[in-house]
Amino acid sequence: MNALALDRNLASAHSIIGLGKIYVGRAEETEAHVAEALRLSPRDTLAYIWMTFAGIAKVRLGGWEQAVAWCRRAIEANRNHPLTYFTLDVALAQLGRPDEAHSAIKVGLALNPAFTVSRARATYTPVSDDPTYLAQTDAVLEGMRKAGVPER
Repeated sequence: MNALALDRNLASAHSIIGLGKIYVGRAEETEAHVAEALRLSPRDTLAYIWMTFAGIAKVRLGGWEQAVAWCRRAIEANRNHPLTYFTLDVALAQLGRPDEAHSAIKVGLALNPAFTVSRARATYTPVSDDPTYLAQTDAVLEGMRKAGVPER
């Protein structure tokens, strides 16, 4: 039995399902789950993470402007989540906004000085063997390189 079968209004379950969609190569379905979580619990203390999930999904799909919008919303909710900045830098770099991307990297590295492309690869790659997920992961890592995230 899943959490939504027990309580269809469990906002965190909706957000985690959205994250799971990324892992199975269906990132296009993430935003709807995040939107439902936010509808159910708009002031939730974890809303910034849910918004970051939507930003990650948009980056994986090449929706750069939408990724920027989701990441900026997440940053407004919590300025201390490094993954949001590393997601934002990819979108900004792909939009040809290198100065803004470098600013996002600076903040992200101030929050997590150990973050590198190689560590991101080591974290993201074992999560799923879905070919769509893995191809999108390669594109995200390349976007991090383009933005200027350190390799090692």
